[in-house]
Amino acid sequence: MAHVLLTGATGFVGRHILQRLEAEGHTILLTVRPNWQDRITINKKQTRVLETADLFQEDATWWYDALDGIDTVIHAAWYAEPGIYLTSEKNLDCLCGTLQLTKAAAARKLGRFVGLGTCIEYEISENPLSLDTPLAPTTPYSAAKVAAYQTLQQWFTHEDISFLWCRLFYLFGAGEHPKRLVPFLHDKLQRGEVVDLTSGTQVRDFIDVKTAAKMIVDGTFSQTRGAANICTGSGRTVKELAEGIADIYGRRDLLNFGARPDNLVDPPYIVGVPTVF
Repeated sequence: MAHVLLTGATGFVGRHILQRLEAEGHTILLTVRPNWQDRITINKKQTRVLETADLFQEDATWWYDALDGIDTVIHAAWYAEPGIYLTSEKNLDCLCGTLQLTKAAAARKLGRFVGLGTCIEYEISENPLSLDTPLAPTTPYSAAKVAAYQTLQQWFTHEDISFLWCRLFYLFGAGEHPKRLVPFLHDKLQRGEVVDLTSGTQVRDFIDVKTAAKMIVDGTFSQTRGAANICTGSGRTVKELAEGIADIYGRRDLLNFGARPDNLVDPPYIVGVPTVF
C-alpha cells in the first residue's frame, strides 16, 4: 500500500478520491483547512490530517516537512467556485502554491506525483479531444493549469519522478456545488418549479465523479506518465442530460428550453478520448 498525500480532500473530486484511497487500504495524509470535519469524515486508522489556513500560501519548506514518509502525491486542490473560478486572480495563487509543492516533492525524490487538469486546456474543435490535441487555453483558469502541467512535466522529468496529469471533463454527482447544473435541476424539479434553460444543444462528455475518482486512483497506481483524459468518450447534449433528470420526477414539462440565450462563446462540442489505465 502507498503512503499518499492528498490535497483538496474536502472538494467535489477530492472527497471521492479520498474514499477510493481508503477503500483500497492506502495510508493517507490530508492537507486541509480548519473545520474540515464539517465536510468530510475519515478513517482514523489510516488517514491523518495536517491543517493549514491556505495550502497555496505555504512555502517549499513547509511542504518538505509535510512530505516526510510520503511516496505519492495526488494534488486535487485548486480554486473552483462556480461562476467565478475561470477568471479569478486566485488561479495565480494556485499556480504559485503548486510550484512550491513541486519544489518540495522534487527535493524529497517522491516516487509519483499526480495533478488534476481540465479538458479546456485543449484547443476546442468539433473533433474528440485526444492527448495529441494541441493545447490552447482561453481563460486564466485553463492557462494556469497548462502552465502547471508544462512546468511539472519538465521538472519531474528532469528529477526522474513519475508524473501524471489527469484532465477532467464534465463531472457531476454526489457532493456537487448547488450552483452547478445537475443539482440546480434537481432542486427546481423536485419543488415543481419551471427551469429556464438555453437551447441545450451543447454536447458534453459528462462523467460521474465517482467514476472519475476511480480513474484517477487507477491512474495513480499505473505506469502511465504525462497527460491523461478522465472522461467517458461519449457525448450527450445538455438537453438530453436535463431531460434524463426531469424523467426522475416525471416533469419534462417544467424544462423551458430556449428561455435563456445561448452563450455564443460556449463551445458546441467537448468530448474526450478516455485514457485506459
